[in-house]
Amino acid sequence: MRVDGALKLVIFDCDGVLVDGEHLSTAKMAEEARNHGWNLSNEEAHRIFTGGELVKIGERIGRETGKTMPENWDMMMQDRIVKMMETEAETIDGAHQMLEEVHALGLPIRIGSNSSGAEMDAKFSSTGLDSLIEEERIHSGRDLDMPKPRPDLYLHAAELEGVGPEHCIVLEDSDTGAEAARRAGMACVLLRDLSKPAPSWPGLIRIGHLSEFPEVLRKILAAQSGGSKQAA
Repeated sequence: MRVDGALKLVIFDCDGVLVDGEHLSTAKMAEEARNHGWNLSNEEAHRIFTGGELVKIGERIGRETGKTMPENWDMMMQDRIVKMMETEAETIDGAHQMLEEVHALGLPIRIGSNSSGAEMDAKFSSTGLDSLIEEERIHSGRDLDMPKPRPDLYLHAAELEGVGPEHCIVLEDSDTGAEAARRAGMACVLLRDLSKPAPSWPGLIRIGHLSEFPEVLRKILAAQSGGSKQAA
């Protein structure tokens, strides 16, 4: 995957990229699974549920336990997660500075996450990231019924920006999100400890810390600028 056109939009996932909320959320889901009879550790829940939809997670808990989950289980869990994020959410190390550097490069940003809008509002306001992210540029796969790994959410964000997928780059941390970017035809950078496994798609860029991401963008912009000068 690579930026085939001029880079015009950066799209960020939320959990695991900007906000360290995934471990909190999956721990809450693990607790719920145990309450229903599935002896699931927090670590196992994080591996299984990261990047997933609440509806499908509830279905999985029901299958594993043989119990019928409440019809509105996903909404109840959503409310509990939002409450938790209002006080417990923390940023991924370096998120504020990284966003400031991306802004300084003159690149517009959008957020595309499977989290609900209410959950992201709680996360961004409690961490102060709302000062760097405009509300109208935050897009929820849950609220829009465009969950990843479907590409719809990222394509929706690009359409609102008025650019094609070839002009976009996505920063993700999960295989689910990276798959959504791949299906959308967008370049993707994966934020993940380099000692951990990752998809081996051609062109997928890997970084181990957010501080590396602005330099990736600078190199892309510099290469494109050089190409433009040569063409001229």
